[in-house]
Amino acid sequence: MQFSSRSVETLVEELTRLPGVGRKSAQRLAFFLLKVSREEAVALADAIRAVKDQVRTCTECGNFTEDDPCLICRDPKRDRSLLCVVEQPMDVLAVEASGSYRGHYHVLRGALNPLENIGPDDIRARELLQRVEDHEVKEVILATNPNPPGEATAHYLADLLGGLPVSVTRIARGIPMGGDLEYADQATLTRAMQGRKRIDD
Repeated sequence: MQFSSRSVETLVEELTRLPGVGRKSAQRLAFFLLKVSREEAVALADAIRAVKDQVRTCTECGNFTEDDPCLICRDPKRDRSLLCVVEQPMDVLAVEASGSYRGHYHVLRGALNPLENIGPDDIRARELLQRVEDHEVKEVILATNPNPPGEATAHYLADLLGGLPVSVTRIARGIPMGGDLEYADQATLTRAMQGRKRIDD
C-alpha cells in the first residue's frame, strides 16, 4: 500500500529495518508518531540522535558507554579477578539484573558462526586473551548462549585460554526455577543431569 505522503512512506520503510518490526507494525508506529505532539516526536528523535552521537564502545570490556572506560570497569568495588564473557551488551544487563555477580565483563560482540562468516577475529577473542594476560584474572566465566554458535564459541575460548594460569568455567544450564520436567526438552534434561550437585546438609 502506498501512502499519499512520501514522508510517511519513508518513515514506514525505515521502521521496518528495526528487528521484529514488519510492515504492519511499522505502519502502526508511524501513525502513532503522527498522532503524538511535535514535542514528543522531537524528543524521540533527539534521544536517537544522542545515542548515536554520544554512546561508544568501552575500550576495556566492549560494552556500550558514554564514558571510557565504562562505569563497571571503573568501579573499584568490583572484583577484577572475575571476568564474565558474554556475547552482547544486552547480556551484561541480564547478568546485572540477577544481582548475583560483582566481577568484570568482556563483551565479544558476537559468536562464532561459520554460516554467517563470523570467525575468531570478529568476536574480540584476541582482546580477551590480552586482558587475561595483562590483568590479575583468576577465573573466566563463559556465559555465551546455550545454542550451537554459543557452544562453539565457549569451546574455542576454553581452548584459547587453556595454557594460561586461569580457571575457565561455564555457566550452569538446566531446568529453570518453577519449570516442570514434562515440558523440558531432551538437551536441557541431559545438561541438568550432567550438571547435578550434591545437596548440602
